[in-house]
Formats: sequence, C-alpha cells, structure tokens
Amino acid sequence: MTVTRKLTALAAGLTLAYAAHAFAADIPAPANKPYPGTIVLNVDATDVGQAIFRVRSTIPAKPGAMTLLYPQWVPGQHGPTGPLLQLAGLRITANGQPVEWTRDPVNVYAFHITVPKGAAQIEAQYEYLSPVTGAQGRITMTPDILGVQWLAMSLYPAGYYTRQIPVQANLTLPQGWQYGTALETASREGDVVHFKPTDLETLVDSPLFAGRYFKQYDLDPGGKVPVRLNVVGDTAEAIEAKPEQLKLHQALVTQAYKLFDSYHYKHYDFLFALSEDFGGIGREHHQSSENGVMPGYFTEWAKGESGRDLLPHEYTHSWNGKFRRPAGQNVPTFNQPLQNELLWVYEGQTQYWGEVLSARSGLISAAASRDALAAAAARYDNLPGRRWRAMQDTVNDPIIVQRRAIGWGDWQRSEDYYVEGQLIWLDVDTKIRELSGGKRSLDDFAKAFYSVENGQIGPAYYTFDDVVKYLRQVQEFDWASFLRTRVTGHGPGAPLDGLARAGYKLVYTETPTDYLKGAEERNKYADFTYSLGFSVRADGTIGGIAWDGLGFKAGLAATSTLVAVNNKAYKPDVLKSAIKAAKTGKDPIELLVKTGSTYRTIKLDYHDGLRYPRLERIADKPDLLEKIFAPK
Repeated sequence: MTVTRKLTALAAGLTLAYAAHAFAADIPAPANKPYPGTIVLNVDATDVGQAIFRVRSTIPAKPGAMTLLYPQWVPGQHGPTGPLLQLAGLRITANGQPVEWTRDPVNVYAFHITVPKGAAQIEAQYEYLSPVTGAQGRITMTPDILGVQWLAMSLYPAGYYTRQIPVQANLTLPQGWQYGTALETASREGDVVHFKPTDLETLVDSPLFAGRYFKQYDLDPGGKVPVRLNVVGDTAEAIEAKPEQLKLHQALVTQAYKLFDSYHYKHYDFLFALSEDFGGIGREHHQSSENGVMPGYFTEWAKGESGRDLLPHEYTHSWNGKFRRPAGQNVPTFNQPLQNELLWVYEGQTQYWGEVLSARSGLISAAASRDALAAAAARYDNLPGRRWRAMQDTVNDPIIVQRRAIGWGDWQRSEDYYVEGQLIWLDVDTKIRELSGGKRSLDDFAKAFYSVENGQIGPAYYTFDDVVKYLRQVQEFDWASFLRTRVTGHGPGAPLDGLARAGYKLVYTETPTDYLKGAEERNKYADFTYSLGFSVRADGTIGGIAWDGLGFKAGLAATSTLVAVNNKAYKPDVLKSAIKAAKTGKDPIELLVKTGSTYRTIKLDYHDGLRYPRLERIADKPDLLEKIFAPK
C-alpha cells in the first residue's frame, strides 16, 4: 500500500470514528416534567448604534452531558426559520471556568456540552446580531426602536417541554426608553427591567417593542381586561393618533368582542412600530402582536386605508391560532416540526375575520373592503398555478420557501392558504346564510367555536373533524365534503361561489378602484397584470409576471427593466396612455427593455385596454356583503 493510500485510509478511519463519536451525542427527547430550576436570561439592548443584543443566560445544570437548543421552528412563521445565522460569540462557563461546546453535526441548532463536576449551573454568553440591512433579514434594532423576540435570544436545555422550563427575563434598555409587552413587569430600576418569572413558551410568545418615542393608547376604557396600543416610531409626530383615529381602533375591540363573545388574555398589547428603518412585520401572539408599517399610518391617514387590515388580522389570532390551535401545532419544544395541514383554518379564517372586523370597526370602509375582495378574487381566479397545485399543498410553503423571494409566484404558488382560504370562508358564510334562510351565519360558528371557556388563557386544540362538528351545530350540511372539495380543488378559476351568493360578480374595468390606487401608491408599483400580464416597480424594473400572460410569452423576466414605451421614456402614465391608444388602433405596443447589458424591443399585440378588477352587483340577489360588513 502506498503512503498516499495509507494516509487516505487513515483519514477515512478518523472520519468514521469522528462521525461515530458525533452521532453518539444523542439529543434527549422532550419530557413533560418540570425543569429543576429557573433560567435567568439577561439581555442588554443598549447598543442601538451597532444593532447588537448582548445576552447572558444562567442555566441550572448538573454534572454530565447536556444539550442546549436554539429555537428552530418559529410560531407564527409556521416554519424552521429560527435566526441561527444571527447567533454569534457563544461562550459557556461553569464555576468561572470555560466549558467547550460542540455543535451537533446533524441538528445544527443543538450544542453539546459536558457540565463539570461540582457545577450547579452554567452561564452562556452570546450576541444576537440584528440585521442592519434588509438583505440580511428583518431589522430589529435602529437608533430609535428595538424589538426583542425572546425566541432569538434563547438557548434552552433539551429534554423538557418548553412550557415546563421556568425563565426569569431581565432587559437593559437605552436610557429613558419606554416599552410595551404582554409580559408582567416585576420592577424597573433605572433602565433595567425585571420581568416576572414565566415559562419559556409564554416568554417566547411575549415579544417587546421599545423606543425613544413611545405612546400607549387605551383601546377598551373601562373594560374587564386592558387592551392597549403601544406605539413606537421614528419621530414623536408619527406616533400621535387623533381622537377620531383612536375611536376606530377602539371599535375594533368592541366588534371583536361582539363577534367572538369571549376573550382569552389577561391583557392584550398591540406592539406597533411606525418606521422606515425598523423591519415591517405582522406576527400573532396570544396576548399581543408584533406589527410594523411605514411611518405615515396616522399622519397620512387618508392614503393608507388599504393597509389598515393588519391590526384586525393579528388581533383575530388571539382567538384563532393562539387560543384555538390546530392539533398539529401542539408540539413540546421549538425544535419539533409543526404540522401545518390546517393553516387554511388558522390563517384563512383569520384573513376572513380580519377583513370583516376592518369593515365593522370602520378602519376600512365597506366600499374599500369590497374592492379588496375583488382584488383577491381576481388574483386567484387568474392563478395558473392552481392547475397543478392545490391550495392544501401551499400549507407547506413556510417550510419549503421560508418566505424567501420566488421568481414565478403565480405558477409556483406561495402561502395561498391566507387569501384563497378567505374566499373559502366567505363561501362557508354565505352557504350557511343560504341554507338557514338568513337566520344563521359564520358569526354563529365564531361564537360557538371561540367562546369556549371564556377567559381561559391556555390553548384549546382542534382537528378538522372538530371544525366540521361545530359547523354542523350551526347548520346541518355535509361540511366535510364541502371543505375538502375546495381546499384540494384545482379549478378552473377560484372558489367564487361565495361571492355570487353574496350578490356580486367579478368584472374588469378600465379604471382602478381606490383600493388598488392606494395599494399601488403604498407599494410603489404600477399594475398591468390583467392587461399586459406584468407589473412595474417605481424604478422601471419588471415586477410580478403572469405565467402564460402576454409579457411572459414575449420573454419578459424579473431581471428586465422597462426603459421606453413607443419611443418615450417609461413612466406609468406613458404606458397607460399607450394601452388606451392601442384599444382603438391596430399597431402593437412597443417596449424597449433592458436585461443586463442587452437592450431589445418587444412588441405586444394587445388591444383590450386597461383592466382592473372590481365587484359588480347581481341585480336579482340580496346584498349579503352589506350585512357581513355591517357593525354589530
């Protein structure tokens, strides 16, 4: 045997030996028993200049093998998206001496250590590095705002249910900053906040927003339990709500109580960031929600109607998704896979009730709510991906895609259980109304399904059969077949029976609705999806391209930039004028397109004018949307 072959054999043997050693470090299975001791978690959030959270965690331990886990499966994101990338500088000590750690070679979210003899605890020090650009991830710290997602700050011992691990959290804030959270505060000493001990699952479900500019609004004055809107922003002006704006948010709480006839929190805290720099977010929690939008929410109120459904959606989740949870979401730790098969109930029905409560509270007018429904109906009625992929399969997208950008959204599909789910629940609502002669509706289901054990905080889990059972209690019908047909169907077209029963049909006109105008302005794009088959961003780059649409067939891609239209520099109005002119002419529309360093002219032989979706009344049917959107 040559020296080279001997060395190769030796290396292979060492590799196998290392692998055997590495795989021998088993990760303890979670047990439903109390963890012996309380973790003390200290987070220093004062370095807003460099966007660094510094963490020190003291964890009771006993000598011998121990595995620490960093959360992988993120509640509310429905996938394995724990920000392990941002964890850095991990150092572990016991009795003041270093303890080496080894990352598990298969489960990279697990860290193996050996606790030395005589040690009763270990101390882990590390940093959570907030992204500083959107390309790195969601920005959670700016010079004026910070968001503490305890999941991102936590290491916890394997072998126990997270709800059985006690944690006492402490947070050091920048000088003078105020905060909002669902956590109970034990004390505040200067800028160090001590929270009451709780279990790890509750801690992770109770994020915190803090800011240089902070204001708290009471959304249920005199109510049985507090409901608060905690607002942080880039400026003091941005967080000032006018009385008439505050009244609409208070109406949201009133209408939710009338709908669900219950509450399942000790207090509820909306965490609301109004910022250009702090990352946008909408994430549900049982007794709070994280919400981040652009700073003009209050100051440019008239322009933002189409974006005011965020708070109603996340608030609805306190009932649907956090109190009432699909059985597949009942996992013992943050490192066990979530089962997402009922997300079309969890998120789809929340999408429906969020839109309904937006209208009933007056945050969004009934007219704008109809326009939003028209946009949703058009989107899914023209979705070619439905031909090969049922909506039921899209519940896997939080795992497959993990909310990364995709190239061909209407062909690949994405998390369509939200809005297509909304259309299905409109179908259910109108079917109940039809079968009962208008005596009952999905409101009756909401009262029955979500008001169980009013005041209970802990979750109540459900299965598909439970949903069917409660629907049958409201109105006898074969709901199992009704729902299965819709969630596993392929079309053609979207499930729009509910729209027709409500007295409306989807049509297209040359004038966009105010809702669509607002969406275009807020998102800075021009939408030609239902005419030329693509949209264009403010800088001229091609946005969403309709699969098999006119632009697609002409070879447009998301890497293209629209430079000129009929020899005139591109502006949205220039392209709109060209489309209008082509309707009465025979010449094609000429587009000068740049892809990389290559320019080319494409000709679109299109003569059907601008097309924007809206709803039109069916004359011989009652207007059920008027009843659905009317305040109670």
